[in-house]
Amino acid sequence: MLNQLPRELLMEQVNNGLILLVIGMGTVFLFLTLLVFTTKFMSGIITRYFPEKISVAPARKAPAPSSGKAQGNEIAAAIAAAVARSRR
Repeated sequence: MLNQLPRELLMEQVNNGLILLVIGMGTVFLFLTLLVFTTKFMSGIITRYFPEKISVAPARKAPAPSSGKAQGNEIAAAIAAAVARSRR
């Protein structure tokens, strides 16, 4: 079918296709760039006029320290339980 078209017409269609490609990709690039800057601008406005309130959690007492040997036994028991569960 391409052999039936004159060379000048074929080249003109390729040129028109390339022009449409560049215009379309340029339009999408400009729109996405505008979208990024608009989003950043709106985010800046929101954070400036409506700052996020920081809530402070009440302090909790730390548990009483246990002896090193008892703590080591608890850790060993937890590891043994995890290994036994993973082998099921």
